[in-house]
Amino acid sequence: MYTTELLDARAVSPESCPALVLNADYTPLSYYPLSLWSWQTAIKAAFLDRVSVVAEYDRVVHSPRFAMRLPSVIALRDYVKPSSHPAFTRFNLFLRDRFSCQYCGGRHDLTFDHVVPRAYGGRTTWANVTTACAPCNLRKGGRTPAEAHMALRSAPRQPTAHELQVNGRAFPPHHLHETWRDYLYWDTELEA
Repeated sequence: MYTTELLDARAVSPESCPALVLNADYTPLSYYPLSLWSWQTAIKAAFLDRVSVVAEYDRVVHSPRFAMRLPSVIALRDYVKPSSHPAFTRFNLFLRDRFSCQYCGGRHDLTFDHVVPRAYGGRTTWANVTTACAPCNLRKGGRTPAEAHMALRSAPRQPTAHELQVNGRAFPPHHLHETWRDYLYWDTELEA
């Protein structure tokens, strides 16, 4: 039985063993995208004493003179203050709008739209750009929503970092290692 367990642990590729990165207060640095480091980065940070290893995989890596279980959860030793104003990126825009078109609610073929078209002096800012599916963006064209007779589901605005984190929790990654769950969902309501 020991031999079988050892073989199964060796069969798991180290590349399939990322480490969940927590801040010094044991909250994830980011929910979506989930803050993950490769196994090599996690081990290097542990050796440099930049992180504490909180949980480990069963997978062991070794050199001729050293063996170590791969970290599955690590916590930074120094607290990293989250930015209060998230960067204006396509990904953060989609996350703010919960990956849905702000005209029809669709979730496929997403792009972004200038509410006030650039031809009318509209700028590329949080307050003027919204998520739109390609068909709605094409239908709206270079017009305002009123001119195109298309209502916005929500007015574009700059989100807070906290809002993006909350939105990110609604889109869990495809793979969650069991050692990560206690750190990702610690503030959810407990079942009776």
